[in-house]
Amino acid sequence: MLGRAHRVSPLVESIHAATTVDHTIVFVCTNTDQEVIEAVEAVEAVDPCVRFEILDPNERGDYAKKINHGYEVTDEPHLFLGADDLYFHRGWYEAARKHLARDRIHVVGTQDKANQRVRRGLHATHSLVTRTYVDGFGTIDEPGKVLHEGYLHEFVDDEFVETAKKRRAFAFEHRSVVEHLHPTVGKADWDATYKAQEHRMKVDRRVFMGRRKLWT
Repeated sequence: MLGRAHRVSPLVESIHAATTVDHTIVFVCTNTDQEVIEAVEAVEAVDPCVRFEILDPNERGDYAKKINHGYEVTDEPHLFLGADDLYFHRGWYEAARKHLARDRIHVVGTQDKANQRVRRGLHATHSLVTRTYVDGFGTIDEPGKVLHEGYLHEFVDDEFVETAKKRRAFAFEHRSVVEHLHPTVGKADWDATYKAQEHRMKVDRRVFMGRRKLWT
């Protein structure tokens, strides 16, 4: 979470409505993001499936640090790498989970109905991953880390997916629909975080190209 307190309740409702197995929702918030913290605390107070964690991240790696922290404070065998601007479709988990029974597959990309590469099944912005994959492999050079924390935000998913493909541990599932409510497809307004995307992409592209030699 970063801003967007208004997304807390709809996100929780979406996850519960679409997820038929036992699950825990872990919100990881910035310690100064008071409006969001209050919104999450209000949901947590009445929903035993919701947990709440706070961090004091600096600018670089905010999303990755929060995902990594979520991994560190949980013990469930499967983790979904999510965000606040998602809408889960019923059956998303069951469809993705089927791939995890296959030999070597530990990362399953979901259909976000927004990104063009994702629509074609070539990439994933949000993925289901096994804990054993993170425990044993992690990022390309950091066992025990889900995501590399050197990115501002963009391209962190590219490194994650390309690394899993390199290890032949990746599969994509079109029937696992976790819709990305992004302004580029007219599903959200352009707030300050979205508007900073262009700057972040310029910075993160350089980080990505510098690290790509690690898995190519």
